Amino acid sequence: MSGSDAGEGTAPPTVTGPTVTLLIADDDEVTRSGLRMLLSAQPGITVVGEAADGVEAVERAEVLRPDVVLMDVRMPRLNGIEATRRLLAEAADPPKVVVITTFENDGYVTAALSAGASGFVLKRLPVRRIAEAVRVVAAGEAVLFPAALGRMVAPRPLGSAEALPRAALTGREEEVLRLMTTGLSNPEIAESLRVSLETVKTHVGNVLTKLGAQNRTHAVVIAYESGLVVPGFAG
Repeated sequence: MSGSDAGEGTAPPTVTGPTVTLLIADDDEVTRSGLRMLLSAQPGITVVGEAADGVEAVERAEVLRPDVVLMDVRMPRLNGIEATRRLLAEAADPPKVVVITTFENDGYVTAALSAGASGFVLKRLPVRRIAEAVRVVAAGEAVLFPAALGRMVAPRPLGSAEALPRAALTGREEEVLRLMTTGLSNPEIAESLRVSLETVKTHVGNVLTKLGAQNRTHAVVIAYESGLVVPGFAG
């Protein structure tokens, strides 16, 4: 976790729209307090509470009803992955969850996505990047930062994947899904493929429909499980 972007020479972004309410769950008091102080200073974010373990995270989220929970992985009583799973399954109006950890572990990434998390970030990221993840997830998008996923995803050649569930994707839709697993946004996918943003949105919608995926993160899980992409450090 980096408290500033010293040396970059850039001012904090101006954020318009509603403020995002945030609950921070981390068993380390110093880390938790540091995150609260730094994220509270970011535009568009209000930290409404803290939790010291997974059980408390679920309980406090039900009372405080934050927009987003920033959930550590390794916590006592109930780890962050299981707390995410329980929170999203039991809450009447569940918040979005961004899993945050010190460890670049592909097992954590896939477990977090399978549990229903909308994002995964590393604590060593600059605070502005963590704040960005919180805002993006609150807006209904997924966050799969390349720092967490990009090095771990080793795409197979096109056509080598096992049969994807429900319906076969076209070659272009497979390309779009692969790029989704590396954390690219729709505009970045459009730039990579040299197509319009509206075309990418159409492809993403087709991918979700054909895979029966609830959202982009669910589609990424399916991509892993089907063998379309392989988690593992590429070196």
